[in-house]
Amino acid sequence: MLKGKTALITGGSRGIGKAIALKLAACGADIVIVYAGNEAAAAETCEQIRQLGVKAAAYCCNVADFEATAQLVKQVTQECGDIHILVNNAGIIRDSLVLSMKEADFDLVLDTNLKGAFNMIKHTYPLFMKRRSGRIINIASVSGITGNAGQANYSAAKAGMIGLTKAVAKELALRNVTCNAVAPGFIETDMTQGLQEKVKEATVAAIPLKRMGTPEDIAHAVAFLASDEAGYMTGAVIQVDGGLCM
Repeated sequence: MLKGKTALITGGSRGIGKAIALKLAACGADIVIVYAGNEAAAAETCEQIRQLGVKAAAYCCNVADFEATAQLVKQVTQECGDIHILVNNAGIIRDSLVLSMKEADFDLVLDTNLKGAFNMIKHTYPLFMKRRSGRIINIASVSGITGNAGQANYSAAKAGMIGLTKAVAKELALRNVTCNAVAPGFIETDMTQGLQEKVKEATVAAIPLKRMGTPEDIAHAVAFLASDEAGYMTGAVIQVDGGLCM
């Protein structure tokens, strides 16, 4: 389905990003993962990708750094060829009520989760325009749709990512480049494992499907948006949340 294409996935060494990388690899795409610092996890993910019969490469980069992302895109295109699919998945949390939230934590989450996506889109934009085809997929969150107490920074970043998705979709539509977002709900990842059991139970009770999602649930949606079958979808926000945000 994606044979002959290269997908770049930020935050691709573990969690949702890893599931996306493995799914797109299983669909035939060569994979470039961008990671923040866990080299061992990135190497392990690359090995699992190669076992699926496609190419894999990993690059360490802080997506919040504008110049570093410019160099990253340049290096990737020189060493791995053209980028056909961009998945902006890199994200962090620094949860706290606004009353006690540190300015640095607000800035860090916005810089990584939102500006990081902008940086990657900015530097791959000319590639997509020149080729007149491509897929940009942003991993947002239902927190960016409904808001979430204790996550003013995260909710703001993810809401901004949804707005960014729609703006970029309108800019690139005439070049046959689509830009869509996937908004995960409550997903079993490292981010949610640290929550208190009573918090997990209360959240699951509010989900119509009565279970947490898996990283693979998100990966399936991304694979669809990356495919030719999604060629008439752009500016969309697909909620993968078990009905939590309906």
